[in-house]
Amino acid sequence: MEIQLYRGDITTLHVDAIVNAANPSLLGGGGVDGAIHEAAGPSLLAACREVRAQRYPDGIPSGIAVATKAGDLDAKWVIHTAAPNLALIKPNPKILNDCFVNSLYVAARHDAHSIAFPAIGAGAFGWEPQQVADIAHEAIDRWIDTNKHISPIHKIVLVAHTDEVQAAFERAFDLDAVQELAA
Repeated sequence: MEIQLYRGDITTLHVDAIVNAANPSLLGGGGVDGAIHEAAGPSLLAACREVRAQRYPDGIPSGIAVATKAGDLDAKWVIHTAAPNLALIKPNPKILNDCFVNSLYVAARHDAHSIAFPAIGAGAFGWEPQQVADIAHEAIDRWIDTNKHISPIHKIVLVAHTDEVQAAFERAFDLDAVQELAA
């Protein structure tokens, strides 16, 4: 299993699945959610509305992950997961851990060979980047240990959009940033 760190725009990556740090409504938002929706085009919003109509009429609960087609992105799938919003609830690292683990399971069920993660929860939802990186490391390592022989996923890309997030991922995963990433 290869784990890489990329500094840049998650929407430009050539991976099978891009994880969206989604607004629970699934209707777009700011930050990475807004960037993914904008880059993917209107078909992503239509797919999210379909998920709401069929499975989650009130939006997705924190920690749950759901897949939609990726629209105009150079990916097959967008995996949407909502972190716990610290403005609304007390910190719950278990639920944030579930965001990473459930995203990996959903990607594997969709036969993704590569997946890109942003710093889920860092930013508008109030999580400190180092806390996110440490939780991501624990979740991903445990998932790899359990699933490495049965999962189609062979590459995980951690995407940093700021110096602070990059440094946090570097510390947690003992990685150096990849400036240019080829699929």
